[in-house]
Amino acid sequence: MSGEGGGPQAIRKLAPGRLVIASHNPGKVREIRALLAPYGIEPVSAADLDLPEPDETGTSFVANAELKAMQAADLSGLPALADDSGLCVEALGGEPGIFSARWAGPGKDFGVAMQAVEDRLAALHPAPPRDAHFICALALAWPDGHVEWFEGRVDGTLVWPPRGANGFGYDAMFLPLGGSETFGEMDPEAKHAMSHRADAFAQLVAAVF
Repeated sequence: MSGEGGGPQAIRKLAPGRLVIASHNPGKVREIRALLAPYGIEPVSAADLDLPEPDETGTSFVANAELKAMQAADLSGLPALADDSGLCVEALGGEPGIFSARWAGPGKDFGVAMQAVEDRLAALHPAPPRDAHFICALALAWPDGHVEWFEGRVDGTLVWPPRGANGFGYDAMFLPLGGSETFGEMDPEAKHAMSHRADAFAQLVAAVF
């Protein structure tokens, strides 16, 4: 799904040059840089430009991604790409969802966040299915206020204890459907080939490059 108002395809193409990655999350910035590498884009992060982190007041992944991208584009005078993503656990009614980062607390400790997910699942009787999915919304904004958005998804199940030290966030407890390694165990290239972020990014590339 993409475009202003969810239209079928983007209207505006992205020219080569500088692009702000509107994130202060080093893991996300690293992944997005790798995905942008082939396209003649010069990524610069919001942290590099000392841009503030906006309050994520949206009620959906797309709304939060748009909010972050629009603020970064407005403050920098450059096109900006923002990501809002999270883990949605079916048995928890889709939680933590848009609050995935907040579950990690002020210290952004995702060990704490993963334990919170596991504790909530363990409190349910009978033991529920452990189905989950990651969502990634990408919003691309220009300084004049034009925005395009794209949403990707990957389905899987949750494992415990967490496995692997690669990736970030909830990756170490997420086993993609049909896989034998968690996102935390996979090489970054393998994750890039199938992740929710890669899904959204493929849509963006097809539309705007």
